[in-house]
Amino acid sequence: MAHRWTNDLTRDDVTPKALYLNRRQWMAGAGAMLGAGALGGRARAQGDMELNSFEDITSYNNFYEFGTGKTDPSNYAHALTTSPWSIEIDGLVDNPGTYSFEDIVEGQTIEERIYRLRCVEAWSMVIPWHGFELADLLTRVGVQEGARFVAFETLVRPEEMPGQRRAILDWPYREGLRLDEAMNPLTILATGLYGEAMPNQNGAPIRLVVPWKYGFKSIKSIVRISLTEEQPEATWNMQNPREYGFYSNVNPNVDHPRWSQASERRVGGGLFSSRIPTRMFNGYEEEVAHMYEGMDLSEYF
Repeated sequence: MAHRWTNDLTRDDVTPKALYLNRRQWMAGAGAMLGAGALGGRARAQGDMELNSFEDITSYNNFYEFGTGKTDPSNYAHALTTSPWSIEIDGLVDNPGTYSFEDIVEGQTIEERIYRLRCVEAWSMVIPWHGFELADLLTRVGVQEGARFVAFETLVRPEEMPGQRRAILDWPYREGLRLDEAMNPLTILATGLYGEAMPNQNGAPIRLVVPWKYGFKSIKSIVRISLTEEQPEATWNMQNPREYGFYSNVNPNVDHPRWSQASERRVGGGLFSSRIPTRMFNGYEEEVAHMYEGMDLSEYF
């Protein structure tokens, strides 16, 4: 398959592994890819990364399924059972059913994709994911005429995910994409990072990565994928539609009601590091802007 994007990141830009593994919801948007080491081009990521200490980075982590405290994921995610694992695929598909994790990845070309991540809370980092295009899976199961959206759900298992024992959010965690967004070659299902299986606190064993959107769109620990005609529910949009739109594209021109989105702090630069400008669609404008032509991006945020 010919990849339709440009790469401006290399492993030199990657946030060091030790500083990343416990930052589950520091997963939030990204930029530029590298597919199986085969893509040409070499450029630097924006700005230099002045690293925090290991303790600084690993002590701050959001994953509400394990609790709202910043150390909850690293304290509790090890209890999550990720094998066996299955995903229900239903809705407007030719081959609905419950597929094991092994069925899902069988025959897929697993690539390394180096992505720039952008959180809605205005921090960013660079991560080397391993995974495959969501479009390949959707093509395998057969998208029926009339399907316009793809809906996703996260695991609900309160005995292993203690945050779900409280009504912090309306469980299960839900997300959704328009079909053309889901079929875009930038959109992947990630099964690992740094050449290893996906850590529990980062969405094991399989999660979505949509690099031009804020990180909360990249739903983790997926157990259901549905093809629908109507726009599906999305957890943070349901929780507070004024602050979190369905699309949630990275857009420096549309502020969050409580803070500016014009700039971001690169993880590793220290709490008082200088900020860098945020790029439209997180730097993927050339690859994705055509999908939003004619839309008022201040309204459809």
